[in-house]
Amino acid sequence: MFHVVLYQPEIPPNTGNIIRLCANTGAQLHLIHPLGFRMDDRELKRAGLDYHEYARCSEHESLEAFLAATTPRRLFGFSTHAARPFTDVRYAAGDALLFGPETRGLPPELRARLGTESLLRIPMRARVRSLNLSNAAAIAVYEAWRQCGYAGQNEPADYSDVGPRASSV
Repeated sequence: MFHVVLYQPEIPPNTGNIIRLCANTGAQLHLIHPLGFRMDDRELKRAGLDYHEYARCSEHESLEAFLAATTPRRLFGFSTHAARPFTDVRYAAGDALLFGPETRGLPPELRARLGTESLLRIPMRARVRSLNLSNAAAIAVYEAWRQCGYAGQNEPADYSDVGPRASSV
């Protein structure tokens, strides 16, 4: 359905929560290196509970490696520096939703590369720094999925192709 892309994530419980989000929505998770934790981290596993086996998760050495391996329909970056509301987009299957590291967000050069049309903002009150990464991802994924009529929600999940983590690292 959608690609959730975490660019250099740093905090294991956030990634664990997003693994659970992806398992429940059918989105595929992509982790862009370097990671601020190991994939066998106890906190990562605890936050993801037993959903790891139900989520499609790939690791990529760089954003360029992800783009080459996946060729998403469109790439949208989420940032507090964006002006365009995330609800202004008509999402479609195959879109990639890109989120930056918890302590820094998407780097300026990546924001510039995406441009104003592809850089999206989740509204917040003034003078508040940012949302938690896993909360922001959940807001974005559920809006995109809602716009697609929650495609696949009534179908039994088929995890037969989910096995060991794919990797382009």
